[in-house]
Amino acid sequence: MGLGRIAVALASAAATGAVEGATQRLSEEQREPFERINHRGEPVTLLEGPIAVLGALSGVAGDHATPVRVRAAALLAGSVSGAVGAFDDLHGTTQAKGFKGHLSALSRGEVTSGAIKILGVGVSALGAAALLPRKSSGFARAADVVLDTALIAGTANLTNLLDLRPGRALKAVAALNAPAVLAKGPAAAVVGAAAAVAPADLEERSMLGDCGANGLGAMTGTALASALPRPFRLLATAGVVALNLASEKVSFTKVIANNPALDAVDQWGRRPR
Repeated sequence: MGLGRIAVALASAAATGAVEGATQRLSEEQREPFERINHRGEPVTLLEGPIAVLGALSGVAGDHATPVRVRAAALLAGSVSGAVGAFDDLHGTTQAKGFKGHLSALSRGEVTSGAIKILGVGVSALGAAALLPRKSSGFARAADVVLDTALIAGTANLTNLLDLRPGRALKAVAALNAPAVLAKGPAAAVVGAAAAVAPADLEERSMLGDCGANGLGAMTGTALASALPRPFRLLATAGVVALNLASEKVSFTKVIANNPALDAVDQWGRRPR
């Protein structure tokens, strides 16, 4: 990573730490809505999500080496996806799950918090894709916007699907940003924020929740959309869409546990089982 990108990552990590410090001053009553029980049956806080998203957004906003339109796209995708994710964290129910569940509920006239999240992530992804600077025009430009919308929204949702075990979503964010981390874009800021919250996540004191996973995931998708040439964006989008579809039928946790290599990566840095 170049020195400029390292500086952006460090600035984002510092901003994330500052936001985390501010949350420490919240009262117990103010923190209570964010408390959840994790897979071990132990209490964790969802405040990690807003902390990471605000830190990453701050890093993106301050990255003046990145083109204005790319920064605007990342800020739009990250802020809206994080906001609707936070709404789902605080007001969501488990009555409907997955795209199919929320869309089925919507067909019955029931507007779930998940449906609101799907709409918010999708619309902001479209807006971000339209903002990204392009050399293409006409039909090719329209096709690029559709492709990048799918990549941004799909990455946001995929990151959320992986937030079921400590550190898993953050490791995915780091890996997905790797192809774009040297480019002038949001990748470095996202990695910096993810690194800052990783210790608490791995120690099972906090988790990203929908806010953090959707927000960081949307910015990650924007980083890929802004940095990769079209053939690689096609491959990335195909992979992301395929994994999203597979999640409706397959448990990622079971797949990872049954694969020694994936399980080793998944367990890295975590408390023993």
